[in-house]
Amino acid sequence: MKLFFRYFFKTVRLILGPFMLAWEFFTLPKGIARTPEDQGRIDAKTSNLVLYQYRTCPFCMKVRRTLARLSLQVEKRDAQHDLVSRAELEQQGGQIKVPCLRITEADGQQRWLYESKAVNDYLQKLVA
Repeated sequence: MKLFFRYFFKTVRLILGPFMLAWEFFTLPKGIARTPEDQGRIDAKTSNLVLYQYRTCPFCMKVRRTLARLSLQVEKRDAQHDLVSRAELEQQGGQIKVPCLRITEADGQQRWLYESKAVNDYLQKLVA
């Protein structure tokens, strides 16, 4: 039965995925216009962030929309198809769950922030 559900949802994602990606592409919000100095300051703040995601995950799309709206440059890694990123997420983050934001602190410590709402709240506070 577990195998049935796995293949059922893979099929649904396979069919709906292109439509979801097209919708995201055409409805992506316009980013905040900043001066080059301000954008450079924001980019420096986000240089220690990595977003682990699946391309067609609705919660990951929600985070990507926030990144676009706030004009944030964050490295994105595909934890679904990239086995290295998936293993990194599982071994260092503790679980394979997306979206996940890896935050590397100034002292080298890493925090792994799960849940789209928590990630979006963190990003909002970062630019405030």
